[in-house]
Amino acid sequence: MTAATTAARPSSIRLPGIAILLVLASAAVMALLVLLPLFIVFHDAFAKGLETYVAAIREPDALAAIRLTLLVAAISVPLNAIFGVAAAWCIAKFEFRGKSVLLTLIDLPFSISPVVSGLVWVLLFGAQGWFGTWLIDHDIKIIFATTGLVLATILVTFPFVARELIPLMQDQGQDEEAAALTLGASGFTTFRKITIPNIKWALMYGVLLCNARAMGEFGAVSVVSGHIRGLTTTLPLHVEVLYNDYDFVGAFAAASLLASLGLVTLVLKTALEWRHSGELSASRRH
Repeated sequence: MTAATTAARPSSIRLPGIAILLVLASAAVMALLVLLPLFIVFHDAFAKGLETYVAAIREPDALAAIRLTLLVAAISVPLNAIFGVAAAWCIAKFEFRGKSVLLTLIDLPFSISPVVSGLVWVLLFGAQGWFGTWLIDHDIKIIFATTGLVLATILVTFPFVARELIPLMQDQGQDEEAAALTLGASGFTTFRKITIPNIKWALMYGVLLCNARAMGEFGAVSVVSGHIRGLTTTLPLHVEVLYNDYDFVGAFAAASLLASLGLVTLVLKTALEWRHSGELSASRRH
């Protein structure tokens, strides 16, 4: 082996000591920023016993907040799933003017504050908004109502499904759909039997993330809710209300429900990534 060959070959440097330190530092940071707050939430939620915890959860305003959170998610997530599939299919399978603009608009909620997303609906449908007078005249209420909460949640969460599907569908190409159409399949049959099966796991992953964000959203829904107890307070808003009233047990009990939803989402997310890592990895390639 010549000196030139040795010099051309890149050197391999192993630093196991530094690697272990980095792992330990990462674990310490995660414990401080994630595990410790979770422990405090559950510890304070059960600080006065299980009966007090259950009573806080069964309190009428808490039950109303839970029902409203589930209702808002049940409406907004399917709508965003439909939009995400349609947008991804359109962007990945067709070329048209304004494609880059559509991609930018899909990413817009990622780059603006959720408070701004809520304020948009107030400016449109509030009493002093563009359509406020017309809505009042026709006795239609959007702001400080469930409709406003749904609209605010949809605006904040609609990129999640689309952004999971677009890279995957671009990576898959159009060959299978083109072959099905050539063999006489209708557009709907091709979409149902070819497109949907090819994206089902990435779609489930996107829906999972969208649902987690929808149930935990605070900023946008806070702007449009009016904080009317029992009517327009979702679970995150209910936590804030109780905390401001110095009802710490109730606040942490409600927060523990949100934390539990987050943990369940994390488990399902990990399971999907483990079982279908190839497809989900493709959906993240740009």
